[in-house]
Amino acid sequence: MDSRGQVSVEYLLLLLVILIILGSVTIPLIGSSIEASTDVSSVSDAKTAVESIASAADVVYSNGPGSVRTVNIYIPQNTNLVTRGNNVGMNITYSQGTKFVNSTTYYAFNNATTPVNNQWYKVTVRWVVGTNTIGITLVPL
Repeated sequence: MDSRGQVSVEYLLLLLVILIILGSVTIPLIGSSIEASTDVSSVSDAKTAVESIASAADVVYSNGPGSVRTVNIYIPQNTNLVTRGNNVGMNITYSQGTKFVNSTTYYAFNNATTPVNNQWYKVTVRWVVGTNTIGITLVPL
């Protein structure tokens, strides 16, 4: 009877050791996969925002001077929205460093750097009559 109790305790200790080893291996893997998916989500949201602005600028350019286009975009983190020449973009910080996400349009923007926060924005893309550039205004929603 005494030996059965010892065997049960040994099996329980063996099971505990296996669970500790399994936990010490899987928890770091889960953490790194969550971090990687967060990075992909952030960069993807930024790319979608930048491409939406560029697409709206292309529509405004196609319609000619005096046209306006409004889009709603989500900015995934605090950064700066940069419009220079025919590029619109922003720096996104993720676990591996910083990535500049940008998109190119057919026509030139006004050169501006606008600080933006992690939130939704109503973006108005406007080509004012008598100017050679397309302007962008952002209003938080």
